[in-house]
Order: sequence, then structure tokens, then C-alpha cells
Amino acid sequence: MAIAGETPRRLRDVRRILGRLSASLTVKLVILVGIFAALPFVLYGQFEKADRQTRELLTGSIRHRSWLIAQALTPVLEKPGSMFNPGLNDILERYTQDGTVLRLMLRPKTMGRSAGFYFVASAPFLSAQQLGPELDSLNQHGILKSLSDSCSWGAPVEFRYELPGGSHELLTSVIPIDSPSGCWVLISTHNGSEFLSTAIGRPYWQTEGVRIAAIVYLVFAMVAILVAMSMRRALRHFRGVARDILRGGVTGATFTSRNIVPELSSVASDFDQLVNDLWRTAADIRETAEDNAHAVKTPLATIRSALEPVKRAVPASDHRATRSIQLIESSLTRLTALVSAAQRLGNDTADFIQAPKISTNFTLVIMDLLQNCRDLAARRNVNMVHRLAIDVCILAPDGILDVIVENILDNAISFSSDGGTITVTLSRREGLVDLYVDDEGPGIEPDKINQVFERYVSLRPMKTKNDRGDLAIDEPPHTGLGLWIVRCHVEALGGTVQATNRPNGGLRIHITLPANGF
Repeated sequence: MAIAGETPRRLRDVRRILGRLSASLTVKLVILVGIFAALPFVLYGQFEKADRQTRELLTGSIRHRSWLIAQALTPVLEKPGSMFNPGLNDILERYTQDGTVLRLMLRPKTMGRSAGFYFVASAPFLSAQQLGPELDSLNQHGILKSLSDSCSWGAPVEFRYELPGGSHELLTSVIPIDSPSGCWVLISTHNGSEFLSTAIGRPYWQTEGVRIAAIVYLVFAMVAILVAMSMRRALRHFRGVARDILRGGVTGATFTSRNIVPELSSVASDFDQLVNDLWRTAADIRETAEDNAHAVKTPLATIRSALEPVKRAVPASDHRATRSIQLIESSLTRLTALVSAAQRLGNDTADFIQAPKISTNFTLVIMDLLQNCRDLAARRNVNMVHRLAIDVCILAPDGILDVIVENILDNAISFSSDGGTITVTLSRREGLVDLYVDDEGPGIEPDKINQVFERYVSLRPMKTKNDRGDLAIDEPPHTGLGLWIVRCHVEALGGTVQATNRPNGGLRIHITLPANGF
């Protein structure tokens, strides 16, 4: 049974996938290439079919024309003494205007059916020297052998053969004509490649039209490929500039200098303007953070200095005044921490834009920070265990990875209970780096766990007090910005961070970052 709401959710997922596919340039390009590749085969099949029908019609027309010539010659050949008629060559010449070759041969009735045939006339005219090679050609293709059978059956016989080299095909019809003087045979030969400008007998792909179309298609394909390659090169150059800027901060690389497509000049200029605006914004962020920090820290220092004589003037027995002074000091400390955190965040934000991204050994960064946290963990009676992959490198501005790991470890130590263990695991997989920090603290209520990375949210336990009721000083004040800064920095590096409660108690922070790149 389907869960309520599952079907609409699946439909939304399907629509989202279809929407992404319809908007994908890669999918459109694949479809276009498929159509472009299939189109010539589809058109060729259709045109070849039409050409085949045309060839059949033309072949039938050639046969019929040869039969008509034979019918036109019949009255002349039935006259007595037609064998010696010197005008037969001229009569045949009338029917050779389109390149048709005619040969007229006779087997006299008085010589019987076993006798041979005499060569009587031809058009074009053949001299005595040309007659021998012509008869050899007819004999070679089996035409002479078929003359007697054609007369015996009274039916025409057809032959198709190619000239040496296969450049042209010849269509030859042997048509018998019965007359009182004997059996006449009209040999009608047509050049299949010239008759009505067709390509009878040749494959369709060898025709002139197909070859011209193929050349046009190949030229079009080459132009399309060149255009696609030019766009791809331009985009690769743009990507290279973007990666140089992203990795190297302020560099001399510009989109305009790397552009190779004139039509993209305005786009390159807009990109360069955008980069300049980002650099100016980064400088403004850094300057504003420093100015604000200086402007706020000065009055805070003044208040702290003015508070010292008040503290000395208040007697220890006045618990209410003492408590008020402690609250003022605590607030001053928190405000100072907030100002410092805001200044550092502004500088870090500016560094993501301006500072060069260098390949940083994440393994060494974690080991150094674990060493630095050893004293604080020992005071809290917290054990530190690590399982780190060797030489895991990540591209990041100098010091950013330290901020990320330091805030996570500070959070884990604050949550850990007495005698608890913090486990730090660093591993890598295809193109990604995973960092796990597990503690054995109380964890976070499920309805609040999604708030842990929000600004000014602190879910740490209350600090302990000493015997006089003062706040303990063994732990620095917390501003609720630590994990928010972690999320900002991790996402700026192209990664993700999430918090989950462990099944056996405690909290797990899982960070995923790209390995040595964005």
C-alpha cells in the first residue's frame, strides 16, 4: 500500500528530472548529433527508393524505344534485296541522336538456321578496321551467341555489362525482325550513364547528385564541428581564467585576454567587470571589518579600564554589586569575542576572494591542532583519539582549514563529559575528503540539531562556578558563531557539513570537502 503523499512526491521528482534533462545542453547536443547522423541515412534510403523506381521506368523506356526502332525498320527490311541496300547506314543514323549505338545483322533464309549472321549496317558507321574489334566485343559478352536463339524464339534478349574500368554500363537489346530475306537482328546499345542523364546500372551513391550532397554534408559537418570546437575552446579558456582567479586570488588573468571568439567579447568584458567588483568588495569587507573592530574595541577597553576602580571600591560583602560587576565583565568579554570573531570572519571572507588558494596538507593541520588542544582536553579529562589518512591535500586559503578544525574541536571539547573520548577520523574517497569528529557528550535534541550551524546559536552546557559563585575562567567565552563560521568556510570551499546524534550518545560532525580542488 502506497504511503500518503508518496505518489505526488514521485511525480515531483520525475518532473524535476525531466525539467533538468530538457534544460541540459548536453542532452540537446546528443539529440542534435543523433539527428544529424541519422538524417543522411534516412534521406538516402528515400532517395534511393525513388531512384530505383526511376531507373526501372527509364530501363523500360529504353526497351520500348529499341522495339520501336525495330518496328520502324521492318518495312524497309522486308523489301527484296534489302541486304544490299546502301542506305541502311543512313536509316540507322536517324535513331542515334541520343548516343544509341545500332548494329544490324542478317542470317539469310537460304542458308538455314545453323548458318552464321552477316554484319550488314551500323550507326555510327564502322570501318573495316573497326569491325573486327566490335565483333570480338559482342562475342566476348555473349551477344553473338544469343542471335540464333533470339531468332528461334522470336523474342528480344537483353544484356547489361560495363566498359573496362567500370566507368559506364551498357544496356544492349537484341531484337529479332523476321522478313522474307531471312532473320534480321537489331542490336541496340545504350550508355546507361548518359541516357537521359541518369545513372542506370550504377549504385545510387556513385551518382553525381549524391556525391555533391555528400560533399555539402561533410562541409557542413566540418563547419559545425569547428564551431563547436571553437565554443568549447572558448569555454575552456574561460574556465581556466575562473580557476586561476579562484585558486590564485588577484592575478593578471582576464577573460578578455583569453577570449578567442569575437562574439563573446562583451561576455568576457562583463566577466572581467564582475571580477573587479568582487575584488573591490573583498577589499571593502576587509576594511570595514577592521574599522568596525577598532571602533568597537576602543570603547570596550575604556569600559573595562573604568570598571577596575569600581571593582576595588565595592566591598566583597556586597554580593549584589559584585554580581553586577561579574555580569558586566562577562558581557565585555563576550562582546570582545564577538568583535574579534566578526573581524576574523570578515578577513576570512575577503581571503576567499583575494588570497591565493594553496594545496594544504589537511592531515598535518589536524595533527597540529590536536596537539594544541591537548592541554585543554587534559583539563577537561577528555581523551583524544585520531585515525588520519596520510597526506590528504585540499586547496584552501592559508589558515582557513585551521579555523574550521579549531572550531569543531572547541565545540566537541565543550560538549564532552568528564572522561569522555573525542575521535577524529580523516579519510578520502574518489575526489572527496571526509572528516568525522565524534564526541561522547549529551548530543543535541533532535528538534534543535538543524539549528546548530546558525548564527549566534550556542547549545553548550552552562559554565561551572567556583566556590565564590564566580564564573569559571578555565574555558573561553562562546559567541555562538563557531559552527556558523565552520559552515560558511566549508561551503565556500565547495563542501558540506552536517551534525547527527550518535546511536550510543554524543554528536558527530561530518565534513565533506573536494580533494585538492574545487
